[in-house]
Amino acid sequence: MRRAFLIVLDGLGCGEAVDAAAYGDAGSDTLGNVARAVGGLRLPVLESLGLGRIRPLPGVGAVATPRAAFGLLCPRSAGKDSITGHWELCGVEVPRAFPTYPQGFPADVLADFTRRTGRGCIGNKTASGTGILDELGARHLETGAWIVYTSADSVFQVAAHEEKVPLDELYAACATARAMLTGAHGVSRVIARPFLGSPGAFVRDSVRRKDYSVEPTGPTLLDRLADAGIPRVGIGKVDDLFAGRNIASTHTPTNGEAYGLLRAALADVDSGLVFANVIEFDQTWGHRNDVPGFHQGLLDLDTAIGAMLPMIREEDLFILTADHGNDPTTPSTDHSRENVPLLVFGPRVRPAGLGVRPTFADLGQTVADYFGVPALGAGTSFLGALRA
Repeated sequence: MRRAFLIVLDGLGCGEAVDAAAYGDAGSDTLGNVARAVGGLRLPVLESLGLGRIRPLPGVGAVATPRAAFGLLCPRSAGKDSITGHWELCGVEVPRAFPTYPQGFPADVLADFTRRTGRGCIGNKTASGTGILDELGARHLETGAWIVYTSADSVFQVAAHEEKVPLDELYAACATARAMLTGAHGVSRVIARPFLGSPGAFVRDSVRRKDYSVEPTGPTLLDRLADAGIPRVGIGKVDDLFAGRNIASTHTPTNGEAYGLLRAALADVDSGLVFANVIEFDQTWGHRNDVPGFHQGLLDLDTAIGAMLPMIREEDLFILTADHGNDPTTPSTDHSRENVPLLVFGPRVRPAGLGVRPTFADLGQTVADYFGVPALGAGTSFLGALRA
């Protein structure tokens, strides 16, 4: 009846990786820079777990006797997107970054998409999701053409107004794009971006957004657990990040909704892995360089974790980590190449230092070891350090 709770705080980096400069991210330090920007963080629960023992953070004390095991995970895969980070956390390292399109997609790609879907395309550039609607939403309503755009990530995004294009048609078009975009153009995600409203007041429909991801290139922690008949419960967008392979998930547009489902899982799930993606540090605050919002999100996280800890059972592993950085204090509004924090709590977990781990995959290997399933393709388990 073992349970593990793997909580990925999307975008909550903990200092630049050794190769951050190669990604244009020298100086990125999501937690550290936010702490400095607000004059120090006050996170009593995370401090008690050992957050301040991972590395110095203004306002967060390095407690002498932390309640959790603590460490730092370093990215080994090429790339700094959510798919790459989550795959690596689950034992699949990505040796070559997914393609990106800072100048837009090639004309032949868009021509093929138009031919297959029966609608033209406008946009075809790097843009923010809200900015592209302000710029092209009215034209889309006039013409019915898809709004196609990308970002610094490897994404092919298709936006359409729900009153102009039926949702089923938008989803079918994105499935078509996913089938097209392989090989050299094998983007990590095709994203359906439905929106509502009128010119000057367009809003994205985050509830009906749908991601079409590439399938993992090797066996993941989720695959190993499924093969062994061990239950897997998803919270947030984790199903999208693994192309729905061996995980189903309840999507949560806000952190608060994710925390509510985590509390419910702590109360009701009897065994297996609960895998949560907590999205707003990335989606709502990191990408918008919203330091006050990010700070408030950290305060809310601390409160939420404090409410969860008493619900953890004797044999549980309760794990907090991240998938990449998204520093709201830098000029960039994109992900940043960062190390990520690692906290592992449980009544039977030894509160030891886990050191600087050379790959996120060490975490997945540890969870595989905990459940007694075959080893993953990458990573070294630190379960022994938790149980010593």
